[in-house]
Amino acid sequence: MTNKERFIDIFQSKIHREGARELLDFLLSDHCDFFTAPASTRYHGAYEGGLLEHSLNVYDCLCDQLARTRVKEVYGISYSEESVAIVALLHDLCKVNFYKTSFRNVKDETGHWTSVPYYTIEDSLPYGHGEKSVYIVSGYMRLTRDEAFAIRYHMGFSGPEDANQVGKALEMFPLASMLFMADMEASYFMEGTKKN
Repeated sequence: MTNKERFIDIFQSKIHREGARELLDFLLSDHCDFFTAPASTRYHGAYEGGLLEHSLNVYDCLCDQLARTRVKEVYGISYSEESVAIVALLHDLCKVNFYKTSFRNVKDETGHWTSVPYYTIEDSLPYGHGEKSVYIVSGYMRLTRDEAFAIRYHMGFSGPEDANQVGKALEMFPLASMLFMADMEASYFMEGTKKN
């Protein structure tokens, strides 16, 4: 099963709320590069299909975290399969149609100049990171408060927000904390800086 097939399978089997079909249609359309976009310009997932792979990795990490006995029995944290799929698979929709391929000249191992591709940012909707993902998803389907805060604050303390505000959101909405940890695990342990 390809990553695209797996994403579609998880999406269709777990997400059933009104507007979900329209959102998936958008992701599959010619107007969206979700399935081919990189996850970043030079860090984790900086290759074609990196965003899709990252979204699936975050899903796997979040499912694993929420399955822990301690999380369920000691902390009492539990979310529906639908909520888990929504926040993990869609947390980085802000990166859709965001990266463009450009070219630059670099010397190869023999000292000759050659043109190589690299990713640049072309942000046609400068609305932040997490909040932009919430905005895009909300255009198709209604999010719960837990889902909206999880997607909004999935970057944790690595964003430009006030640390007190981030800390309060992570404390109030455990799904946000869990998604943040899943995102970090996927980014740093599964994907690393470069995969070429």
